[in-house]
Amino acid sequence: MSLTKLFLIFVKIGAILLGGGYVILPIMQSEFADKRKLFSEEELINYYTLAQSLPGIVAANMTMFIGYKLNGKWGAVAAMFGIIFVPFFSIALLSAVLEIFVSNEYVQNAMWGVGIGVISLILLTVREMWQNTSKDIFFYIIFLFSLYSLLILKFSPIHTIILFSILGLSIKAVQKRRINK
Repeated sequence: MSLTKLFLIFVKIGAILLGGGYVILPIMQSEFADKRKLFSEEELINYYTLAQSLPGIVAANMTMFIGYKLNGKWGAVAAMFGIIFVPFFSIALLSAVLEIFVSNEYVQNAMWGVGIGVISLILLTVREMWQNTSKDIFFYIIFLFSLYSLLILKFSPIHTIILFSILGLSIKAVQKRRINK
């Protein structure tokens, strides 16, 4: 795939990507797994998971993984510039006329509708990840305890992720050691 084509694909994705990293997975699956058959859904979910575990913007991280896989370092650069192209110029344009839009009832109603659409895409992402995750007793234990720590104990999301990532890694290491013995 040429760098120009890669750039233009990500310009299109950047133009429709509302809601950030949480909604990028269904868009990437549609574009790269369903339409172009360049990646499997499992590969994209793996990239998404890895992108979430790294510092920075999830959509940008995932974009760079895909660009790199398709066309090396320059593919990552082309994909990154493509994904930020439309949002960058949109923000620059909107910032110039922001005062007019903030008080406009139609714009507020449109943003409410966009919010509902983003919630739907987040739920779709949760469903996809739930379906493609291997589940055993430890999965459910970690899931329930992490949910409990977030909702009841009011742990910080960062602390919850760190704590249960360490717990998950420890459980899997013990399981692997038992299998290897």
